[in-house]
Amino acid sequence: MEFDVTIEIPKGNRNKYEIDHETGRIRLDRMLFTSTRYPDDYGFIDDTLGEDGDPLDALVLLEEPTFPGCVIRCRALGMFRMRDEKGGDDKVLCVPASDQRASWRTEIEDVSEFHRLEIQHFFEVYKDLEPGKSVEGAHWVGREEAEAEIRRSYERLKEHEDKH
Repeated sequence: MEFDVTIEIPKGNRNKYEIDHETGRIRLDRMLFTSTRYPDDYGFIDDTLGEDGDPLDALVLLEEPTFPGCVIRCRALGMFRMRDEKGGDDKVLCVPASDQRASWRTEIEDVSEFHRLEIQHFFEVYKDLEPGKSVEGAHWVGREEAEAEIRRSYERLKEHEDKH
């Protein structure tokens, strides 16, 4: 399964950018209150709707950071299941579909345990100092479950659009 991911925040940033889905412009939402930085390029899977009412979030494993608005054709390795103050807030972990250096990565276990822990740590603490924000229970799931959630997110968006 391949899909497009639009990057909002490059790896290493503390600035949280968001694409305004009405205008297409990139806005600075806030700077993270903690000293942590995004561990990988971060954005969303196009044409999806996550449980939190936003597009389904994604992290893309890359050698170098890209830039806000960059679109990357990806495939999933797994997903970090988590909840925040708005409800389900899953993060799909991906690699670029055309990157031959990543062709050996097909499952979540192909990402080092250390890097998975680094991502987990980031999402467990990145909202710690922000008033009214929280992160609750979180764990990793494999590629099949990630792809199933992507399919559900495509359907969720379709159902939402049909109602409006």
